[in-house]
Amino acid sequence: MSRVMEQAQEFWDEQAASFDEQPDHGLRDPAVRAAWRDVLLPLMPSSPAAVIDLGCGTGSLAVLLAQAGHQVRGMDLSGKMLALAEQKAAAAGVRVDFQWGDAAAPPYPPASCDVVLARHVLWALPDPAVVLGRWVGLLRPGGRLVLIEGRWFTGAGLSAVDCRSLVLRHRQEATVHRLDAPSLWGGPIQDERYALVSGH
Repeated sequence: MSRVMEQAQEFWDEQAASFDEQPDHGLRDPAVRAAWRDVLLPLMPSSPAAVIDLGCGTGSLAVLLAQAGHQVRGMDLSGKMLALAEQKAAAAGVRVDFQWGDAAAPPYPPASCDVVLARHVLWALPDPAVVLGRWVGLLRPGGRLVLIEGRWFTGAGLSAVDCRSLVLRHRQEATVHRLDAPSLWGGPIQDERYALVSGH
């Protein structure tokens, strides 16, 4: 493992214990959870679809999708995040196949899923165009890429225009859905947040 990856793993391991305190991370508030369910499920194919959640963190979205009948695999660089994700899936009574791995080079066979989902991951990777090519390669014919990203008030992140441009290097189409509703985030937001979907 490179030193950069080690540092990233250490950082997210340190964040794991408090990660779910953010409303959109833990989905502990029923209203926030319902808001994410109402946004996410219509972006998915009919269940049961094979979904890979890259950079799944503590597994909130993976569990949500498993509860809706999808076959979900979740991958993250942080072992501590994955341990919490396993607990969350067990508590919800659903099966999610969690494993350790690097979102920039996912350890899955080509054409092995119907959906690649990544939330707040792409912006943080060093070469997003190359990574998107790998992610698209995981999709079966007709598969769907679902990216949840943002350009935050801090200046970090990835604008919808830039994200769409990156995706269109690999795909024929990409549709942006704005995620402005305060119910998704536990309160009003002052920056750009969106879902980008490529594939029907």
